[in-house]
Amino acid sequence: EAVSGAQLIAQALRAQNIEYMFGIVGIPVTEIAIAAQAVGIKYVGMRNEQAACYAASAVGYLTGRPGVCLVVSGPGFLHTLGGMANATINCWPLIVIGGSSDRNQETMGAFQEFPQVEAGRLYNKLSVRPSSLEVIPAVIEKAVRTSMYGRPGSCYIDIPGDLVNLQVNKSSVKYVECCPPPPVSMAEHSAVSKAASLIALSKQPLLIIGKGAAYSHAEHNIRKLVELCGLPFLPTPMAKGVVPDNHPNCVAAARSTALQHADVIILLGARLNWILHFGLPPRYRQDVKVIQIDICAEELGNNVMPAATLLGDVNAVTQQLLEELNKRSWKYPSNSEWWKKLRGKIKNNEERSKGLALQKSLPMNYYTVFHHIRELIPKDCILVSEGANTMDIGRTMLPNFYPRQRLDAGTFGTMGVGLGFAIAAAVVARDRTPGRRVVCIEGDSAFGFSGMELETICRYNLPILIIVVNNNGIYTGLDASSWEEMLKFGDPATCVPPVSLLPNAHYEKIMSAFGGKGYFVKTPEELQNALRASVTDKQTPSLINVMIDPQSERKKQEFPWLTRSNL
Repeated sequence: EAVSGAQLIAQALRAQNIEYMFGIVGIPVTEIAIAAQAVGIKYVGMRNEQAACYAASAVGYLTGRPGVCLVVSGPGFLHTLGGMANATINCWPLIVIGGSSDRNQETMGAFQEFPQVEAGRLYNKLSVRPSSLEVIPAVIEKAVRTSMYGRPGSCYIDIPGDLVNLQVNKSSVKYVECCPPPPVSMAEHSAVSKAASLIALSKQPLLIIGKGAAYSHAEHNIRKLVELCGLPFLPTPMAKGVVPDNHPNCVAAARSTALQHADVIILLGARLNWILHFGLPPRYRQDVKVIQIDICAEELGNNVMPAATLLGDVNAVTQQLLEELNKRSWKYPSNSEWWKKLRGKIKNNEERSKGLALQKSLPMNYYTVFHHIRELIPKDCILVSEGANTMDIGRTMLPNFYPRQRLDAGTFGTMGVGLGFAIAAAVVARDRTPGRRVVCIEGDSAFGFSGMELETICRYNLPILIIVVNNNGIYTGLDASSWEEMLKFGDPATCVPPVSLLPNAHYEKIMSAFGGKGYFVKTPEELQNALRASVTDKQTPSLINVMIDPQSERKKQEFPWLTRSNL
């Protein structure tokens, strides 16, 4: 019995428990998408390969098994590089399958010919082309396994066009079993006991929870660690919700103080990169003791030499730490000077934000908008957030109560991920947690990267709520009258500030053009009404375009090197 390359690829993906495929079809991969649907894989056709790749990578983070991005040769493949890099840098499993030109036309200047396997090496843990139809299942198993095992990341499989419709006898194909979930590794006992001693001797301890902890489903053990030991904790942006943001031990509202004065820091699946200011002074104490828990040996000791290194799965190692600390029945006193300092700072910062949120002036500022969003969106919704100010202020204003329910620009700081992430989250939620809503909060500039994916959202009828926080620009913009004035000076290309976008752009009309619901809002009342209507309607995609003050900025201080005094 004969089987085609396309069928072999689809069957092999199904055998590896792959459930979702995103992409844009064309020569030579259309048959692969058709074959994938035939074996029960869900195929979501997107409008740009970049967004398709972002969507597939989010599936990997949300489910622990990679999503697949399917693209055509040449430019199609090249448009996935952003998604592959984003997945690998965020440590998310992903499979990209790219068509390529026929093997017998190599070096001849074939249609969309490009050295794809070679190009893919820089962005992927594995970049490979099956040499024949017979080995396709083995190559796919290896790619899926490599994407998940160790530190997760992206893997690329190159499929020459002539392999897609080529047939082979089933009996000569090398079929392989489904690869099991990654084996769980634990830290060595001496390191665990050293870590426990350091924690027990600490005066100003701090737990930092990273998205590696969210990925390894460590929420139950980490919450136990926080509560049994009475430790203050700080989540990195995508680790919000591993322990709920409203937990009394959360010190996110005193982040700078917590980092600067902690004497012992426990890193749970978080890296000392730019997000955590590299672990270096003046943001940290010179003599801070770091206990580093990570799945990846190469990560241990980056930027700061740890006082204890615990190599292994965050969930398993946290369990080991718990057992060790239980033996000592140690608990950090809640009436310490450290807690007093942190609580004082939290109160201070929360009052400042509240003051900004309650400003009655129009146009609204970011804080007012997020205040109303927080009041009205479901507590268990999946939050997707991207933008500059929109993402930064949203992170502090919008709480997460459950793990793996915040997706944002991540370690790579990627703009353009929002709609792809939202589509992935909605497709996965529809299967696994029906009724759970996806709320996607975008800056107007961030929305522009993949705005056409609104058509995809409407085509698959995904009831996503998109909120565009619109300040007419990147960071800051101009109001309509300043814009009119500026155009009098001549050609917009020479006189319009590079950060400006068109004032009062009606993004909501793009949503209504495709059959979703669009709202244009300028006041808190209009915002509340639009939010209530969108949250109540559980069937229809909707977009709320919220006009805010073009000069609205976050509280001064957060990123001093991004001062925008000259705008």
